Amino acid sequence: MQTVLAVDLGGTKILVGEVTRDGHILSTQKYPSNVDSMHAAAEKIKEAIRDFLSQQEVQGQLIGIGVCVVGRVETATGNWFEIRPGLSEPINLSHMLSKEFQLPCWVTNDVSGAALAEKVLGKGKETDNFVYINIGTGIAGRVVTDGQLIVGGNCNAGEVGHMVVDMNSEDRCLCGRQGCVELFASGLGMHNQVMKFAADYPDSLIDIKESERVPFYALIRAYEENDPLAKKVVSQALKAAAALVMNLVRVSDPEAVVFGGGVMNDGWFLDHLVTFLNEKTIRFVTKSFSVTELDPNAVALKGAAALVFIKQKGEQSYAGV
Repeated sequence: MQTVLAVDLGGTKILVGEVTRDGHILSTQKYPSNVDSMHAAAEKIKEAIRDFLSQQEVQGQLIGIGVCVVGRVETATGNWFEIRPGLSEPINLSHMLSKEFQLPCWVTNDVSGAALAEKVLGKGKETDNFVYINIGTGIAGRVVTDGQLIVGGNCNAGEVGHMVVDMNSEDRCLCGRQGCVELFASGLGMHNQVMKFAADYPDSLIDIKESERVPFYALIRAYEENDPLAKKVVSQALKAAAALVMNLVRVSDPEAVVFGGGVMNDGWFLDHLVTFLNEKTIRFVTKSFSVTELDPNAVALKGAAALVFIKQKGEQSYAGV
């Protein structure tokens, strides 16, 4: 049985696991991460892999290492360009890990990895044309057209959280623009909107703590109880997310739209979002709007493994991979 050593680098943790071709995770282990710098993060990845291999019994024949990281990655070369804008120390992470562990290694962005997992194990079984949108703390997405991921000239395609959905907004995004969808529809964006308008709603049911982020479930609960502040913030988020979806549908002509991320997990947000979609705009989305059926805690590992199996077979069906 061929398996892959898969790695998912997050802001606070590194998840390492052994994964089969069909996406079955044989074993996993968590480690603390360090994303203060790219070199620190790379060293933590190496430490995690070393410990995993010493602690866990490898159950299959490892054919390679697959890694999902945040930031810009050129999978074809293994170059990791930046963890985020302003924190750039380009390193060839693929070469570094291959040399250390004597296994071929491929690296991709975490959202690209999730889209790849969806392509191989999820909605991609039904269609080669879909949009994957992750709505969590932030918003990002990927477009798969004719079975190929749109990567872009700088490996930066799919940063859909910075699509403007309100031309009249005075809210400024970290990207420098005003009115980006991430400001309204992400988990952090909704929290910020609550804080922005809280003074206007002193009797709100939302439990606001200055040092803590308002959880999305608390917003939903207040929304269902017709709390005016929650209604304002969540309705604004739904309209913004719907605008994002329809813009992407018009641009990429998908047959399906798949959602991931913490805001989408229980389906509540999608059930309400679809009521804001224009029927004419979405008429060709014939294979549904759906929340991914893949485990959100494991999707990056599965995507990292799928990446290695594809590369080892020499398939060219997934651009940028």
